Amino acid sequence: MSMKPSDLMLGVGLGLLAGYIDTSAFVGLYGLFTAHVTGNFVLIGSELARPSHAGVLPLKFLAIPAFAAGVVTARLMDVRCARLGHNPARPLLGMQLALLTLFMAAGIAASPLAGPEAPLVLATGMFGTAAMGVQNAVGKLQLGRVAPTTVMTGNVTELLIDMTDLACGRATPAVKARFAKFFWPVLAFAAGCVAGGTAWMTFGFWCLLPALVLLAWLVLLDWPAVEAAPAAA
Repeated sequence: MSMKPSDLMLGVGLGLLAGYIDTSAFVGLYGLFTAHVTGNFVLIGSELARPSHAGVLPLKFLAIPAFAAGVVTARLMDVRCARLGHNPARPLLGMQLALLTLFMAAGIAASPLAGPEAPLVLATGMFGTAAMGVQNAVGKLQLGRVAPTTVMTGNVTELLIDMTDLACGRATPAVKARFAKFFWPVLAFAAGCVAGGTAWMTFGFWCLLPALVLLAWLVLLDWPAVEAAPAAA
């Protein structure tokens, strides 16, 4: 089955957004991961073993419950919308847009950053990780036909498997379709990483404005390929 254009555009758009946000936050917030939140576990362990930035641990620790809050809230909204017969995809992306707006506003208010333990810096990190927690949840709950847009390790693994099959002449139509499904979000994520890091160095937290515009566009579009998940039992 070939990939629908709406699925492809959504995967590319959200992949670009995730790479952009994760890298700009990493550069601007003392190495904080917002989308790849498990990376913060590694950084916490590394910081405990060999401290490098004074006071950075609270920022990394608070990212975990903030991310969890984003996921849990998204799930509750998903269930409620399904019970009411509404498509949850747009409200969920709208919630992410609101959190990313707070992320940008808090970051601008906190600039120039006074240090990783400053209250506004902590709030900025929590808004960012909560927003990307929502995007992670949306991918699981509503966008099953789209490749994951926030965690790329599995996508790259799938791409390498499919590339091997293609090179060995074992590519079925399903393999070719899967390759396209995973290739473009990975490429978009990589492009977002480059753009996000560069933009933050130039514009600071104002660099998040294009990401908000992109997400607002995705929220406002009508995505016929996105269907509401069945209500929980």
